[in-house]
Amino acid sequence: MIEELLPVDVMSAEAFDDDGDIHLFAEERAAVADAVPRRRREFSTVRRCARTALGELGIPPVPLPPGRHRAPQWPAGVVGSMTHCSGYRAAAVARASRLHAVGIDAEEGAPLPGTLLDLVALPAERDLVERLGAQSDAVPWDRLLFSCKEAVYKVWFPLTQRMLGFDGAQIEIDSGGSFSARFLVPPPQAAGNPVPRLTGRWMHRDGFILTAIALPLPVNESPVRATHTRAPSRTFLGTENR
Repeated sequence: MIEELLPVDVMSAEAFDDDGDIHLFAEERAAVADAVPRRRREFSTVRRCARTALGELGIPPVPLPPGRHRAPQWPAGVVGSMTHCSGYRAAAVARASRLHAVGIDAEEGAPLPGTLLDLVALPAERDLVERLGAQSDAVPWDRLLFSCKEAVYKVWFPLTQRMLGFDGAQIEIDSGGSFSARFLVPPPQAAGNPVPRLTGRWMHRDGFILTAIALPLPVNESPVRATHTRAPSRTFLGTENR
């Protein structure tokens, strides 16, 4: 499903269950040595997805240990993102010569629990969720908002190496399947240029919400692309960026 949200330069792979017999490199095993079994399974499966996607770029299997703030460490010259939720794991990668950053997120397609929306949403975003909910109750708009913010963070962090509060960017959601984020803090820099706004795509299907952002190089930086075909303020984002 995730590849439908991504441009052709991005390779992706996904899984809907876990295989207990997945090879991990020593650095990866050490990262989850003390983790509970569920965490080890999702960690392993999402790295299998990542290595599958990297293989589509012609990159052989390499260790992908979590680094600072648990963000995955990609091979040199690669940008990427991982995500997992109950019943779904995915990874997306691209050459850094094609894109500045990629951010994907997957969430259970159900409303946020309790009062979590009040913790993660700006007043204007809570109004947005209310308006969208009045138009249609087919999508858990609060959960979609949360997922959009997670995808934004996964683009933000590789560019800044800094945390981002939930109040650091304001999300706008279009019911047709797109969204945007406007930074309310000094924006990230890409190739020396500020990136004040990000745009992405979303879907709600088969019990999941998926969001994706691909930050392209400016046209004057991008090489000619070969065509191919293929089937609250101190509350921080990035809970699944690992």
